[in-house]
Amino acid sequence: MFRLFSALVAIVALFQLMCIAIPLDKRAGVNIEVTSASNFCSYLPPKEGDNVGTTENDGVPYCTSVQSAGTKQFPEGFIVSSHYQATSTYKQVTGRIDRTKYKLSASDGGGQYDNRNIVGSTCNGWKYFVNLVEPDVNIFCIRCCTTQADCNLGLSTYGCQRIVPGIYT
Repeated sequence: MFRLFSALVAIVALFQLMCIAIPLDKRAGVNIEVTSASNFCSYLPPKEGDNVGTTENDGVPYCTSVQSAGTKQFPEGFIVSSHYQATSTYKQVTGRIDRTKYKLSASDGGGQYDNRNIVGSTCNGWKYFVNLVEPDVNIFCIRCCTTQADCNLGLSTYGCQRIVPGIYT
């Protein structure tokens, strides 16, 4: 009886440790959508004022309207402009932001949220996505892709205009 009790206590302790060690957003992926210039999401730092580059593994999906569990709505006035483009292998939105609406720093050069960093998340049900936010120049971009080849991961230092060509006015 004592061994059974000891084993049960060990299992419960292990489960508790796992719950503490693995952040909630890493345990369950979120499916975001990019379907038009007025219906899309973009990842942002978990807290207002956080640096984009240092939160690439902890991004939170913000959307033009709440899409599913785990998403939030963009702060009023954060999205200044958005332009939608689609092909048979990707859908994307590019545009301008007002960094002050989320208290992002003018000196924050930005960073990249993607399917390698936001584990288990999908975009339009597709496995691949790349999403950059560049507060210093007030632009953002997100592209959802059917294949890895259409999502230029690993090139975040190039910025939105090179990784996700589009309209940024």
